[in-house]
Amino acid sequence: MIGDKSHLINGILLLYHHPLRQSASTIMEHVNAFKKYSRFNVWNVNTELGFPEGLRRAQFKTLVLHYSLFVPPRYYLDEDFLNYIAMCPHTYKIAFFQDEYRFCQQRFAFINRCKVDCVYTLLEPRYFSHVYQKYTKVEKLISTLPGYVSDDLIAVAQKITKPENEREIDVGYRARRLPFYMGKGAQEKHEIGIRFRECASASGLKTDIETDERRRIYGRRWYEFLANCRAVLGVEAGVSIFDLEDKVRIECERLIAENPRIRFGEVSKRVLQPWEGNVPYRTISPRHFEAAALRVCQILSEGDYSGVMQPMVHYIPLKKDFSNFGDVIRMLKDKKLRSRFIENAYRDVVASGQYSYRKFIEESFDPSVPDSQSNSRMADDEVWDVTVLLQKGAHRRKLYALCRSVPYRHFPARSLVTSAAQRVARRLWG
Repeated sequence: MIGDKSHLINGILLLYHHPLRQSASTIMEHVNAFKKYSRFNVWNVNTELGFPEGLRRAQFKTLVLHYSLFVPPRYYLDEDFLNYIAMCPHTYKIAFFQDEYRFCQQRFAFINRCKVDCVYTLLEPRYFSHVYQKYTKVEKLISTLPGYVSDDLIAVAQKITKPENEREIDVGYRARRLPFYMGKGAQEKHEIGIRFRECASASGLKTDIETDERRRIYGRRWYEFLANCRAVLGVEAGVSIFDLEDKVRIECERLIAENPRIRFGEVSKRVLQPWEGNVPYRTISPRHFEAAALRVCQILSEGDYSGVMQPMVHYIPLKKDFSNFGDVIRMLKDKKLRSRFIENAYRDVVASGQYSYRKFIEESFDPSVPDSQSNSRMADDEVWDVTVLLQKGAHRRKLYALCRSVPYRHFPARSLVTSAAQRVARRLWG
């Protein structure tokens, strides 16, 4: 099917990456939204399973490169996928990016090399010229959020949301310490947990607050944890340093290599201060949507939260210096006030549909696809033909991916099973 424009398949190929083991459910909610809500035909291909042989014979009018592909410095696109993208000159290419503040030059080079036509970014429009328009030739830039409210989230929330008197935790939180080169903003995610836990020790509140990577919670268990909390802490997603030239990270890593015990304050003074706030990169997070859906009161550090949530309307505001901590505890213990914040957040953020995946796809994504690329849906038999083509060899590719994932799973005698799995993988793929 590959050839001139007349042979382009009238639909969208979406490439994404998802390991065959437990991870954040928000990734697949984002991936599946396109197929579920777009007016165009959409085929999803997980690059974790390897390159589908049938794809060599198919070229689509539109190609979407999902943010899950880009985990710098590694991209989950092997040579087969990269060669395929290069041999689709008439395909309209759309890339979604997150964590755009690091390994920027690698991203810019990818955009130019693959001739990406449109980028969905977490940047505000006023900073487009400082980043993508300065370093790339991409023609179209669109601001987006890192995630939206999914039907699956609402359905789960309806099943597991508990009455407040049945919840066992007053304040819950999970986070991890992020690298110093991301700036003060990134350190807030760790610091709010540590400081709140310390300050709340004499408050009589039952807390479950952890900032260790090993205590992170994923999938359904994360929703169940939230549903068992009366309140949850939060900060804006993102960082306060945008490392456009890939200089800050390298210098930070050099200092840490010289002195592994160096503190953030010293690194900030010697390297980071001139870069702090150079390109603002803060946004609301899917975590805030999850808490709203599960009717959990949110205690959030000062921030804009993409204009979606307002202090004293949707959440209890906590000053970054904790100077109003006493007021926060007083408001948290006021059941009537707490309930008002919870219901406001549910009404405006979840029930309104303003931040749903359906609205995002129908009002932001679909209009960004040129009508000349995907202007009508295909007949059912044509859709089936393309589906069969892409699924050719799928069982073999999935088995191969499962064998490769064994070393990352935790179970007894893993080392013995890993050796056998690696042998099977070599036989399957050479």
